[in-house]
Amino acid sequence: MATRKSITEEVQTLGALLRAPFEAMLQYNYTGLANEGFGDIRLAHGAVFRNISREGSRLTELAERARMTKQSMAELVDYLRKRGYVELSPDPNDGRAKLVMLTDRGAGVVEALIRISRRYERGCARAIGEDKWLQFRRLLAEVGGAMREVAERDRAAGSKRRTPDGSRGNARTAA
Repeated sequence: MATRKSITEEVQTLGALLRAPFEAMLQYNYTGLANEGFGDIRLAHGAVFRNISREGSRLTELAERARMTKQSMAELVDYLRKRGYVELSPDPNDGRAKLVMLTDRGAGVVEALIRISRRYERGCARAIGEDKWLQFRRLLAEVGGAMREVAERDRAAGSKRRTPDGSRGNARTAA
């Protein structure tokens, strides 16, 4: 059954153009992950695996990096903790805080995702040609940097536009 295109897909907004290949990659990666014996890991858990540091991360850091609430991140971490992918350890820099740390099993998920993702990239490179793929990656890195610069410049200027969390930029301009 054919699905109807969303409005953003019809007009090919930048978000839609970026989202389509990203979603295809995610589907490939998480199907591959299930095939490697990690069938209990869902797409939502990527918010933890994509954002955790090797040395461990505080729950608040994970939530901030993933742009989600601390409560939602806590649910993901709890699910992964109960299944042996992460553990909580005291933060050596702050005895009151805990670090979310990957277990060996959790590190195995990250390693598998990286390996699967690289296999997907090799397939994409074969499909469009190695030179085009390398050019695409370089351009994507450059465009990503430019987009972050524009967003940072906008934020620093105290933009009165609403941010994703619903606020209106910095406190001086929010009044």
